[in-house]
Amino acid sequence: MNLQVKHEGEFQYIDEGEGEVLLLLHGLFGALSNWNGVVDYFSKSYRVVIPLMPIYEMALHKAGVPGLVAFIEDFVKFKNLSNLTLLGNSLGGHVALVYTLKNPAKVKRLVLTGSSGLFEDSMGGSFPKRGNYEYVKERVGYTFYSPETATKELVDEVFDITNSNAKCLRIIAIAKSAQRHNLGKDLENIQVPTLLIWGLNDTITPPLVAHEFNRLIVNSELYFIDKCGHAPMMEHPERFNSILDKFLAKTKVRETAT
Repeated sequence: MNLQVKHEGEFQYIDEGEGEVLLLLHGLFGALSNWNGVVDYFSKSYRVVIPLMPIYEMALHKAGVPGLVAFIEDFVKFKNLSNLTLLGNSLGGHVALVYTLKNPAKVKRLVLTGSSGLFEDSMGGSFPKRGNYEYVKERVGYTFYSPETATKELVDEVFDITNSNAKCLRIIAIAKSAQRHNLGKDLENIQVPTLLIWGLNDTITPPLVAHEFNRLIVNSELYFIDKCGHAPMMEHPERFNSILDKFLAKTKVRETAT
C-alpha cells in the first residue's frame, strides 16, 4: 500500500479509512512504513492514523519521552480524536503507555509490541558507529529474527540518521530518557484492555519483558510469535494482524454486552 503523508499545521501523518480510530506510534528508528501491513489490513474497517513523531527535529531540551507524549497529546487534540485504540512499537509503546496513564479517558484499548518502559537493549547494547555502514547494517539486522528483513532501504535510512550530529544528539537524549522513565510502579494503574504481541526471539525487549508487562498490567493478554524479533508487525504482518483483529473483535463484543 502506498501511504500518503498528509501535512497539516506542525503535523505530518497518515490517515486512512473510516470508523474507530487506531492510533499507531512508531519506534526510535521507526518510520511510517513500519506499519504498512497494519494500515493495508485494518483501514478497510477502521480509521488508521499514524503521526510522524518529531524524533529528529524536536527541540533538544524536549527530546525525551515526556516531550513525545506532549506531542501526541497536541496531535490528538488538533485532530479531535477520542476512543482511541493505541498501538505502539518499541519507543512508541513507551509513549503509548505514558499517554494512557495521563489520559485514561481518551484510550479504550492499548496494544504493545516490543515496548520499552521496563527494559530494553537499544540497538543491541551499543549506539551505531558513525560512518560505518556494515556496523549499522549488522545492528539493524539485530532488530529482526531474519536479518534479511532489514532491507537496504531501511539500513540506508538508519545510516543517514546516524551520520547527522543533530539527529544523533536527539536519539541519545530520547534513549536516555526512556531508560530513566521506568514504568514498573505505574502499570497497575492501566485499566483498559491491553494486548501484548511479542517476538519470541526479541533480543532488544526479550520475552521476559513481555511476561513482566503481562504480570503488571491487570487487564492484559500476551501472545508470542515464533521466529520473530523486535518488530512483529513488520516481520510477521499476517500473524500480527490476525491476533490484533481477534482482540479488537473480542473487546467490541464485551463493550456491547456491557
